[in-house]
Amino acid sequence: MKFTKIFALCTSLLLCIFALVACGDKEDGPIGGDPLSRDTAPAKEPMSVADMTPYEIKDDVTYFADIEIADHGTITVQLDQKSAPITVANFATLASNGFYDGLTFHRIIEGFMMQGGDPKADGTGGSDRPIKGEFMYNGVDNLLPHLRGTISMARRGDPAYNSATSQFFIVHKNYTSLDGKYAAFGRVTEGMEIVDAICEAAEPIDGNGLIAYSNQPVIETITIREG
Repeated sequence: MKFTKIFALCTSLLLCIFALVACGDKEDGPIGGDPLSRDTAPAKEPMSVADMTPYEIKDDVTYFADIEIADHGTITVQLDQKSAPITVANFATLASNGFYDGLTFHRIIEGFMMQGGDPKADGTGGSDRPIKGEFMYNGVDNLLPHLRGTISMARRGDPAYNSATSQFFIVHKNYTSLDGKYAAFGRVTEGMEIVDAICEAAEPIDGNGLIAYSNQPVIETITIREG
């Protein structure tokens, strides 16, 4: 009987440790949730990047991205192609070819960020072309800090520095521990109150900020324009 109790206690401790490790850290890139714990997202086969028309980014032009979110309004972001040229060109190409139309913000954590741009709506999907991670840990001199309103690329955990595709996030509150580890590529200039409203109203269904599909804010479209 004593042996059985000790065995049960050891098993419980091991399960707890495994659960903590499996949850991962919220700073790591896209983390999926249990597909049985939320509404099922409709299947959407994303367009291949090879079939898209590249968006030409010029060094001497200021670019903005207008992110239209259903029932919320428009968040305007000024893009910084000098700090992250590959990232900006990738984002602009995806947006201008309609890749983001109808996708969602699937992961939202108040005080941290709101993350979207995944065709699978659970953190496990993206476009079919990964890009170079433009940040200091990957040898790129990108000094943009992850302050309130910064837009940055999500990616898989270390050491997958070059794993970003389409998922991006907007920082809700200053989170400088991400500096040098993720490719920041712009800053919100209008609509930060929308970010506040979405983050404050979020009701995650797991410890990683996953939102039930039926409650995920929908990206109607993202328009790239010159300023």
